[in-house]
Amino acid sequence: MHPPRVWITGAGGLLGSYLLRTAPQFAPGWQVVALRREELDLTDFAAARARFQADRPDAVIHCAAIAHSPACQRDPDAARRVNVETTLCLAELAADLPFCFYSSDLVFDGKRGSYLETDAPNPVSIYAETKVAAEQIVLANPRHTVLRLSLNFGRSPTGNRAFNEMLRNDLASGKNFSLFTDEFRSPTAALVTARATWELMQRRVAGLFHVCGADKLSRWQVANLLLPRWPALPGKIQPDTVKNYQGPPRPQDSSMNCAKVQRLLSFRLPGMGEFLAEHPEEAA
Repeated sequence: MHPPRVWITGAGGLLGSYLLRTAPQFAPGWQVVALRREELDLTDFAAARARFQADRPDAVIHCAAIAHSPACQRDPDAARRVNVETTLCLAELAADLPFCFYSSDLVFDGKRGSYLETDAPNPVSIYAETKVAAEQIVLANPRHTVLRLSLNFGRSPTGNRAFNEMLRNDLASGKNFSLFTDEFRSPTAALVTARATWELMQRRVAGLFHVCGADKLSRWQVANLLLPRWPALPGKIQPDTVKNYQGPPRPQDSSMNCAKVQRLLSFRLPGMGEFLAEHPEEAA
């Protein structure tokens, strides 16, 4: 018997890199196969099937996606191929295995917030539409798991994947912009998401779960948790309201309730401020 072997797609991104980094601590004894875009094009389904048969993994954590909503709006066909068709291919390959797929709080229209797993999605963007379609594919298999996530922060290998990195990079380049005081999410650390994922995978928990921070925060509140840690950046941020927003539809309050998954985890899901107080390095 070999140690459990798990495929991690999107291993070069934020969440994939945290899963790799934390596996020795949170999944000791598991053998991780890191799949990065330059090593395997998952949209080449024949190549993906051949690699799957060669590796014979015991589980799959599917992180790879086009996760930037504006990019999905610009190229809906690419978004559907990567976010939906690739998920279908992998879910079929892993039909008899534990399979974990990351979805998003943006599947909701944001009209009321504090969403439960029993609330019906109502996507208002191409990105959200692809996530809903992929969720349906994954959840059709009772062995499989969907984790809906909110904004994740941390340190990615490329330094530009987490929202805190993008914000810091914009400020460092001298950009001035506004953030809404009345648009809400439930941000959490990628480190926390990785720990929760490993726990659920090892327990073979299946179904739909919201994994997010304990607090509902506006974009403006999130920025004010981060800005004191980045002194002397030339860019400036000012508060604004979504009433002044002109652009593609976006949910105003996509905050989620995480009570369902909290009952299963061995640790408490923290709010963003609480986590940063204990792990200030994660805001770099």
